[in-house]
Amino acid sequence: MPMEQRGVDTVPEEERTSGPRDLVSILLGSNLCLGVIVFGWLPPSFGLGWWASVSSIVAGTVVGTLLTAPLALISLRTATNLSTSSGAQFGVRGRLVGSVVGLLLALGYTTLTVWIGGDVMVGVLGRLFGMPANGVSYGVVYGLLAAATVAGAVYGYRVLLAMSRVLAVGMTALLVLGVVAYAPHFTTGALPEAGGYLLDGFWPTWLLATVAAGLSGPIAFITLLGDYTRYISPARHTSRRVLHATWLGLVLGLLVPQLFGTFTAYAARAALDYAGPLVDASPSWYLLPLLLAASAGSVGNAGLMLYSMGLDLDAILPRASRAQATCAVAVVATACVFVGHYASTAQDAMTSFVLLLTAIGTPWAVITLIGFARCRGVYDAEALQVFNRRARGGIYWFRGGWNIPATVAWALGATVGLLAVSLPSYEGPLVAWTGGVDCSFLLSGAVGGLVYGALTARDVQAPVPSSEGTETQRASVTS
Repeated sequence: MPMEQRGVDTVPEEERTSGPRDLVSILLGSNLCLGVIVFGWLPPSFGLGWWASVSSIVAGTVVGTLLTAPLALISLRTATNLSTSSGAQFGVRGRLVGSVVGLLLALGYTTLTVWIGGDVMVGVLGRLFGMPANGVSYGVVYGLLAAATVAGAVYGYRVLLAMSRVLAVGMTALLVLGVVAYAPHFTTGALPEAGGYLLDGFWPTWLLATVAAGLSGPIAFITLLGDYTRYISPARHTSRRVLHATWLGLVLGLLVPQLFGTFTAYAARAALDYAGPLVDASPSWYLLPLLLAASAGSVGNAGLMLYSMGLDLDAILPRASRAQATCAVAVVATACVFVGHYASTAQDAMTSFVLLLTAIGTPWAVITLIGFARCRGVYDAEALQVFNRRARGGIYWFRGGWNIPATVAWALGATVGLLAVSLPSYEGPLVAWTGGVDCSFLLSGAVGGLVYGALTARDVQAPVPSSEGTETQRASVTS
């Protein structure tokens, strides 16, 4: 299979050969990995019982999917990735906000996937062959996972899609075996080792789990969905079918692995750590399937995240090729794996990462969706590529390539979100006003959307050339 040559340029119609089923496959297959499974462990580690944990994950995933899924329709119309498409709202230079947000999201999830997958692999190899759990062992395993991940990401979308189709079937079978393996020790009660509710109350802890474990999953895709839908042709597939496929792919791709993580967390009594207890509680016959799940699943998920990181860096540095950008971010991601392994606990690192990125990413998504609704999905694909071609002008040039109202609205929303976040090591001053509950996601999205709406309420409409070259369709532009 040839290496993909496309970066963030417009995908020609003849290359847009994917369909809604491919979208479901890639969202399901790539997420059946330990990097997503481990999020199901967070509610039990916060001190919640089985039903409270399940309800928090389901509620957060459903709400997050309703917010995130429509973003997939933007790249269906623009034939480029979402951060580049956001130039219609932020300006062809201002869309770097989306590129940076996407880069940070993908970097964090790539790091987490390789970290957790590598830790489980080391534990399994220790039980099977007596391999010591020392620095050398972790270094070798992390390095092998990173190398395999880079290979898939560099070859690009077609290879990752083929891998996801295989993983969708193979990983599902491995998880079903896992349910059988861990079922004898399953319990529905809260784990005593967790030390009670993390936030000293049921509802604050439940809401934290809803955001950190449930909502964070769909939010992780706010800049990624366009990487796949840009290869779907709107001439052959309706927006409704693509939206339904996105809903199905996100809900299945996130709930199946996360609920497996919740189930195994209770079965393995994994209150303070997930990887170690998961390996220790595994029956001998499941060790090889667990090793396969840790390795193959991690490569599939991290490969997709790394692919997105390469696109985002390519959008920031147009002179670099997608392959060069992918290799560069792979080095950074691998370094972050070692930092995470030696310098932080899994629970604190995961909670802090997802809450911070949700706070700064949500207002960007809200502003981008408002713009999509205003222009009714009509974009000037050529004008979106001005920055990538190192040119100037176009209807999305605004002021020097930046749409100031959108950028200010995002900055204010992100700032409010950071002031309202509650982390294990930091509590924003606005938390006291929300009764000790982390409402950063709600506040950041609301402030970003309201400020953007207020600042652009008097915008006029400018014509956007249609696919036939006429100027009968229109998009929102700051006056």
